[in-house]
Amino acid sequence: MPLPTTASDRPRRRSKGTGASRNAPVEITQRWGLGWLNRILILTGTGVVLVAGLQAFITLQSIAVEQISVTGNLQHTRAEEVQALVQPALAGGFLNADLALIRQQLEGMPWIYRATVRRRWPSSLEINVIEQLPIARWGDAGFLNHEAEVFQTANAGDWQALPLLVGPDDSARQLMASYQRLEELLAPLSLEVSELALDHRNQLTATLQGGTQLYLGGEDFVERVQRLLTLYRYELSGRTAEVARVDLRYESGLAVAFRAPVQVAVAATNLISTGE
Repeated sequence: MPLPTTASDRPRRRSKGTGASRNAPVEITQRWGLGWLNRILILTGTGVVLVAGLQAFITLQSIAVEQISVTGNLQHTRAEEVQALVQPALAGGFLNADLALIRQQLEGMPWIYRATVRRRWPSSLEINVIEQLPIARWGDAGFLNHEAEVFQTANAGDWQALPLLVGPDDSARQLMASYQRLEELLAPLSLEVSELALDHRNQLTATLQGGTQLYLGGEDFVERVQRLLTLYRYELSGRTAEVARVDLRYESGLAVAFRAPVQVAVAATNLISTGE
C-alpha cells in the first residue's frame, strides 16, 4: 500500500523570474570587469617600477668619479702621475669605467709591478700600487725584478750600483737564478758579483767586486765554485785584490792568474795555479 505523500515530498515549482540561471550573466560580467581592472593595475604598477628603475640607472650612469685615491709604497712613481693616467678612462662615469683597462695601463708604467683598482661607492676610485723591486741591471738600459721579469725606466743611471746581467733575450730567468746561486755561494767569503754574462755558447763568466773574473763554464758550476772557495780559504786569504782571474773550467782543478808580475804556485790536491 503506497504511503501518503506530504508537502515536503512534493517537487517544488520554481517561480517565474527567479533561480540561478537568471543571475549567471550578471556574475560573469562582474568577474570579467574585475579581471581587466586587476590587469590594468598590475601593468600600471609594473610600468611605474620600470620607469623608476630606468631613471635610477640613468642617474647612476651619469655619476662622475669625484675622488681617486692612490695607495702603496711609492718611491719611483708619483700619485699625480697615476691620477693623470686614469682620467681619460673615467670620461664615461663611475659605472662605465673599465677597471681592467685601467689596471693594464697602470702596469704599463715603468716602475709599477702590480696594480689593483676598485670602485668605492658612491663616487670614488681606489688604486693600490706595488712598485718594481729591481734586483739587477739587464743589458744596456733594462732591469730585472725579483721574478726575473724585464722592465724599462727612464732614470736607469740611478741604479748603476746594481749588478749587471748580460745574455740572450730569453735567458733572463736562467741568469737571475745563476746570479742568486752564485751570490749565495760566495757570501761566506764576502765576495760579491758585479757582473754575470752568458754567451751564445751558454758559457758563464762572472766579474766580482774589485775586478776579479771567474770563468764558470757552461755546466752546473756549484761544484766548481766549491773548489774556488777551498782555494780562497786556505791559499788566497787576504790576497783577493791580487787575483786577476780564475778559470774554473777544468774537470778537477782550476787556474789562477795574479795581477802582480810575481807568480806564486799554489799546491793543493786537484788544484792548479798558473800565472800570467
